[in-house]
Amino acid sequence: MTGRRSASASAVLRVVLDEGAIARSTIARRTGLSAAAVTGHVAELMHRGFLRELPEVAGAVGRPHVPVDLDTGRFVVCGAHIAVDNLTVGLLDLRGKVLVQQEVPHHGAEPAVQAAQIAELLDDLLIGHAPERAPLGLGVATGGWVDGASGTVVEHGLLGWRGVPLRDLLTEVTGLDVRVDGHSRALIHAERLLGQPRTRSSVVQLFTGNVVDAAFATGGTVHHGPRSAAGAVAHLRVDDSDEPCRCGRSGCLEATVSERTVARKAFEAGLVEEPVFTDVLHSAASGNKGAIALFHERARIIGQAAALLFDVLNPEILIVLDQSVRDVEGCLSTIRDEVGRRSWICQNPTENVVASSFPGTELATAGAAVMLNACYEDPLFAKLANAS
Repeated sequence: MTGRRSASASAVLRVVLDEGAIARSTIARRTGLSAAAVTGHVAELMHRGFLRELPEVAGAVGRPHVPVDLDTGRFVVCGAHIAVDNLTVGLLDLRGKVLVQQEVPHHGAEPAVQAAQIAELLDDLLIGHAPERAPLGLGVATGGWVDGASGTVVEHGLLGWRGVPLRDLLTEVTGLDVRVDGHSRALIHAERLLGQPRTRSSVVQLFTGNVVDAAFATGGTVHHGPRSAAGAVAHLRVDDSDEPCRCGRSGCLEATVSERTVARKAFEAGLVEEPVFTDVLHSAASGNKGAIALFHERARIIGQAAALLFDVLNPEILIVLDQSVRDVEGCLSTIRDEVGRRSWICQNPTENVVASSFPGTELATAGAAVMLNACYEDPLFAKLANAS
């Protein structure tokens, strides 16, 4: 009974997220719930601060109704993303709008030090940008092998982390309800909640940064596998690469396309003065032909991996999250062309291979989406939904 009630409340809240201001009668039609059930769930969600009533409007036959909408002014959701070099923290409202975000280097500090740094950054953002709002909790995303159930980073080779109890570390220093997941799975949650509706059928998310990984979802389920190990594509072999990998082999996907590899190659070719990825990216975005060619070759290799994922998983849509897709003209087209050339399954790469719905805010959104998903999945009984 409790599970059914929570699932029904979740359905109500998700309809309001999708539709915006909406009448209770329309919620009933969208969800298949009775009018009485919708009225009860709306009252409970208003009491918990998730929904609010709007002014009356005239109905189709002149009878007024009182629509409801998300209360985006009462709470904030905190998000954090831990990358190889930087921390990104942000505050989002219940509709997933990024209110503020900040990126800072962590200088390879130990996990407890990075947790303290995240807590300090969040305190500053909450005081400076959301002093009247209550934090619902903190969602955290990072690369590598992340066990979301225990909140543990099982292994993150580039950070040198093994068995790091990240959820416990952050709970201790923030006092918040903390949820942790891998960033590709987090980004799937973000897309399914806030982005492209087609992802609700089936989707692959391919993340290419310094860490390269993937995630897959079908229907209402994001696949985790035992100990959340699904999506480990870093060591897929790619063609035309002899790049040495930390695993001891050569030609692995992550070693070939990582941001550090791109920066090193650009520096060796004399395209930038220092091996800094953002410098290479800015050079390509400014029209440097050598830098553009480097990114297009990288995009071709990313396309190899995307084609393989299409043929193995046959998703409705594959989302590539990569800074060059956003900033360098032609990279997405190159990935699509390679998918079209290699995949037996994907018939229309232009429609089926797409960029992220959150350009410029991907990392803050990824972190917060871990907590937002928990909120929309269980708005009545999750610890984050405290009535006041």
